[in-house]
Amino acid sequence: METFWIKAAQLVLALAILIIIHEFGHFLFARIFGIRVEKFYIFFDPWKEIFKWKPGKYIGGFGKTKDISKEPECVESEKGKDTVPKKSKFWSDTEYGIGWIPLGGYCKISGMIDESMDTEQMKQPAQPYEFRSKPAWQRLLVMIAGVLFNFLLAILIYAGIVYATGEKYVALTDAKMGFEFSQAAQNVGFRNGDIPIEADGEALDRLPSEDRLKMMQAKEVKVIRDGKVVNIAIPENFIFDLDKEIKDETSTINFFTYRIPTRITQVMPGEGAAKAGVKEGDEVIAINGKSTPSLTEFLATLSGHDNEEVELTIVRPREIKNDTLTLPVKLSDNSKMGVGLEIDPSAFFDVKEKKYNIFTSIPRGIEMGVDRLTSYAKSMKLVFTKEGAKSVGGFGAIGSIFPESWDWIAFWNIAAFLSVALAFMNILPIPALDGGHVLFLLYEVIFRRKPSDKFMEYAQMTGMILLIGLLIYANGMDIVRFFFK
Repeated sequence: METFWIKAAQLVLALAILIIIHEFGHFLFARIFGIRVEKFYIFFDPWKEIFKWKPGKYIGGFGKTKDISKEPECVESEKGKDTVPKKSKFWSDTEYGIGWIPLGGYCKISGMIDESMDTEQMKQPAQPYEFRSKPAWQRLLVMIAGVLFNFLLAILIYAGIVYATGEKYVALTDAKMGFEFSQAAQNVGFRNGDIPIEADGEALDRLPSEDRLKMMQAKEVKVIRDGKVVNIAIPENFIFDLDKEIKDETSTINFFTYRIPTRITQVMPGEGAAKAGVKEGDEVIAINGKSTPSLTEFLATLSGHDNEEVELTIVRPREIKNDTLTLPVKLSDNSKMGVGLEIDPSAFFDVKEKKYNIFTSIPRGIEMGVDRLTSYAKSMKLVFTKEGAKSVGGFGAIGSIFPESWDWIAFWNIAAFLSVALAFMNILPIPALDGGHVLFLLYEVIFRRKPSDKFMEYAQMTGMILLIGLLIYANGMDIVRFFFK
């Protein structure tokens, strides 16, 4: 239960940050062009809000409001006979609030048909401060600002991460023992020991996490196998096969992992390994005479020998003259011998490390942001396949990708990816999304006429119904997977 709340807290915090930045993009450009923003809300507030505040006017929440105004809305004119409205201020004309449904947020912009469906306002004569009164290019910038700010946020986060931590990794081509592959990967042609070198003609020598995604989305991957180049055709549903074996827990490997030796890093006193004379630094190369050149093969071979005595063939560098040493080890009732094992590939292979300063981190952040956006766009086409429709997830699926314990680097990495995803989804030409408004504005620019207000109302309603349906389906799939996994 504690894990659930940690993941939920990370999800809500990430969504709040992304929503604020997205809506602030709309808000900022609207106010730059003199457009009034009536509301700025984090999360949705049907019926009642958790909190609301209008600077210098009122404060409240849960349907109650306290007047905090100190000045009148209007001031006397020079003649003192009539009144004129006070000059609009950048921040104070807007009501800021927090809703109670964490499914998004919104800016209610005057004179615009949006999710508020304020059709009564649209029946009144257009005012100079309204969205509909501004030139098309200004309205277009207001609409794309949210998407732009989400993408810029992702770039800023990625730049901050590499600035703070740098990049340290073992490149695929430097893993001299090759890689271990999951069963789904082996089914399409990968073999343990393969070293991937290209994905659709692009060299694989970046971060392994980035190269993994490129390989999943590629049509063809080239690997080095026994000194020869081998081409492996990647089927379109490959990414779903990998996802399925992870969800079904039929594999401990997510596509592939470094193939490393079995090196002992710790020996527990009183356990079987200690009694047999196993020492830290020993490398196991066989069990009962069966070769185990990698850690994965060692663990697979060791399993199933509960309460048995096995013979370990080990290499003990620098301490004995012989190349190998055989030790009889008594295992416990779960095939354990009481040792710790090295799992970091950097302990065996050359490590690439790069530090970034404030100037070099920005280009790297841009590169990472563009790479994530491109990969996400490529993966979206799979949603329209049968397997893709089954894999669609809602907030449960999103929350599950956060770590079980709080890790700020992991949190910001995931938040940056979600910001890219939010930017891409919002720019899709679907009514009720920013992309839908952009589509209609482009129509206006090209054909020199606006779609009618009635058409915009129907389009907005259609888009909202579509999005609500998608939201119900995605979160429904989360529930189905939870109870029938």
